[in-house]
Amino acid sequence: MSTAPAGGPAGARRYEIRVEGQLDQSWSDWFDGFTLTSEVDGTTILTGPVVDQAALHGLLGRVRDLGVPLISVNALGIRPSSAG
Repeated sequence: MSTAPAGGPAGARRYEIRVEGQLDQSWSDWFDGFTLTSEVDGTTILTGPVVDQAALHGLLGRVRDLGVPLISVNALGIRPSSAG
């Protein structure tokens, strides 16, 4: 799978994926370095860059494989190019 590390490459779109249940930050590696945030409502938000739709589908497949219900997927924006 080709999600990008940390801030991600220029042009990578950042996503926020909300799932039911509380996953701690130790799952970050399994979700390719995404940041996991446990919410008080019992959900977890995974946030990070995704280089393309195939990588997004791969992440969603991991959510499915983990067996946690998917609540939402939101595109947050594209990391601007650093060309100057």
